[in-house]
Amino acid sequence: MNRIRNIIFDFGGVIHDIRYENVGEAFIKHGVTDLGTFYSKDFQTPEMDLFEKGLLSPAQYRDYIRRMTGKNLSDNDIDDIVNAILIDVPRERVELLIKLRKNYKVFLFSNTNQINYDCFTVKLKQKYGFDIFQECFDAAYFSQFMHCRKPATEGFERIIEEQHLVPSETLFIDDIEKNLDGARAVGINGLHLANGSILDLFDNIGLLIQ
Repeated sequence: MNRIRNIIFDFGGVIHDIRYENVGEAFIKHGVTDLGTFYSKDFQTPEMDLFEKGLLSPAQYRDYIRRMTGKNLSDNDIDDIVNAILIDVPRERVELLIKLRKNYKVFLFSNTNQINYDCFTVKLKQKYGFDIFQECFDAAYFSQFMHCRKPATEGFERIIEEQHLVPSETLFIDDIEKNLDGARAVGINGLHLANGSILDLFDNIGLLIQ
């Protein structure tokens, strides 16, 4: 691996703690006991893909959920269900990211959706008193604004071009192994964070342990 000068982080499961099971439990709480084929932590429906690409609006996605469940769920009910996956960003990770910017160019590339985005941006600003996406990253990329999602190469190619990155000097970290495929296909180094924390990847002055 060449000397790493740039690091691209995934968000959910790497920086922001998430729990997929919370969504299923939230559906049950709202009277939806048969999730059928429209929700699973192991696969995504075409509708969720479109939602994460910003090609389905929050209103359209909520209508999709009402059709699939057969329940007259309110917008707030559905937002609560969708956002149940979100846990928190621990303070030590924010502190690490700020430290890393002294040594690397630091970026974010997240598959997310507008409902989650609207939730976590507000909550994190309330918690920290500043916008972590401005303070912790040179640039943050979200799938619904890019109209593409990992593992497609398109998003990685756009980041490389816009940020003038050398792929061989760039590391992408994700907790989902298949998302590394798109990074590696364009020459970016991939690291699968299967267990542990990003805190384990760096020394006490914020340098990557290689």
